[in-house]
Amino acid sequence: MSDRFATLTFERAVAAPVSVLWQAWTAPTARALWAAPVPSVTVEFLEADTRVGGREVSLCKVEGQSDIRCEAGWLALQPGRRSVNYEVISSEGVTRSAALVTADLEGAGDDSRLAVTVQLSSLAEDMAAGYRQGFGAGLDNLAGLSERTMVLERVIRAPRAVVWGAWTNPETLPRWWGPDGFTCRTKRIDLRTGGEWVFDMIAPDGTVFPNHHLYGEMRPEERIGYTLLWGENGPKHADAWAAFEERDGATTVTLGMVFSTAAEFREAKGFGAVELGLQTLGKLARVVGAE
Repeated sequence: MSDRFATLTFERAVAAPVSVLWQAWTAPTARALWAAPVPSVTVEFLEADTRVGGREVSLCKVEGQSDIRCEAGWLALQPGRRSVNYEVISSEGVTRSAALVTADLEGAGDDSRLAVTVQLSSLAEDMAAGYRQGFGAGLDNLAGLSERTMVLERVIRAPRAVVWGAWTNPETLPRWWGPDGFTCRTKRIDLRTGGEWVFDMIAPDGTVFPNHHLYGEMRPEERIGYTLLWGENGPKHADAWAAFEERDGATTVTLGMVFSTAAEFREAKGFGAVELGLQTLGKLARVVGAE
């Protein structure tokens, strides 16, 4: 039988809370990290708007081959439970396939499960085999990435514009960044897409922690995507994002970090990175007058 029309199913068990898996599945920063099935493939995101009615456009690139364009649109988003999106694959202006992708998530404690159903129609050629291989490898990446991802969330009782302003004002950001008792000493700060922040974080005992943030995306009042380096132009520590959602006059801030290695994730969690990160968001709340 031809695979011109096919229903494909994938399941993955993930050693991470379902709230973390959801962020890894939907957050553009995380999706850009796990989408490439193998190291020889790079994925460039041109658009990413993760909300119902939002669109995501990416290019899959392999040296010596034509780019593969993927346009996806979010049809349903039920946080921590289900997402539905369409996906259209094309190359050199020719549509190759269209699909409806449904992801169901469930979990308890630090374990979760992802079940993905792809209803695929191959238009230009049989795409089922490629989907099985590429999508399957991407989901393997997703499972591994989720297990080294940390997600923090805080509701700040201030309008989103105010919270965004405190995060993107070069005078304000150094005032609250870091856990309780820590201060920041800025060397350079340029808070825009393509900008950077080079600074030292200084602990209460005087210990200096050099930091370098590289900002890959600033989507006004919606999200920030950035990379954390160990000191100026040092090795990468993590890929991170901050998302801002306003509801009833308050702002939910979601801060996600994908650590470069599982060992770094375990080390960070062991020394209390979750608690220290929540202290940082607490300082943000105080700066905007929400406490």
